[in-house]
Amino acid sequence: MGRQAAVAAAASGLILTMGLPATAADTTAGISASTESGAPNAAVMAAPTATVSFERPVVKTTAAPEIEPVEVQSTSEEEESTTGSAADTALSAVAGASTSGIAGIAYTGIGRPYVWGGTSPNGWDCSGFTQWVYAQAGISIPRVNAWSIMTATAAPKPGDLVVQNGGAHVGIYVGNGMMVSALNPSQGTLLHAVAATGSSVYYTLNP
Repeated sequence: MGRQAAVAAAASGLILTMGLPATAADTTAGISASTESGAPNAAVMAAPTATVSFERPVVKTTAAPEIEPVEVQSTSEEEESTTGSAADTALSAVAGASTSGIAGIAYTGIGRPYVWGGTSPNGWDCSGFTQWVYAQAGISIPRVNAWSIMTATAAPKPGDLVVQNGGAHVGIYVGNGMMVSALNPSQGTLLHAVAATGSSVYYTLNP
């Protein structure tokens, strides 16, 4: 056709032609587009000096909000603290009522070993323990059936004997439903609830 090579640029369907002869430029200087309704592509004829530019849309960004760390509050330590405080308060109340006399002496035996037939802190059984406690207070009681020289009472006081299970076990009452006794070889001498070791009858030296 006597025209120089055309350069096609794929940009929204535009066709650009460059280097046309002067005679041909007059007939193609205008811009023509297909008038066919619904045509998918429009052909645009442009002069060699025409430039095509595309505006780049401005994209605004917003920084994501900073998330403040959530401090997890653990209640396990608070519960343990509350439980420990309650136990300490109860123990202090018992000890406070038994800081002197026979009950106070009984506390000094806690942790000592249980030895059947023993009568000293190196090892004692339940009756040997009670006999030793009373002896430290200057009171002599029989090792076996010590309650036989005492008086039963329904209102025990710290220092009274606790006779359990028909005489099978004996210990020292220290108040607030607690007693100290030489329980068995595996547990030794300890502070425990009176109700935890059977039925009980209390005996006192002071009727």
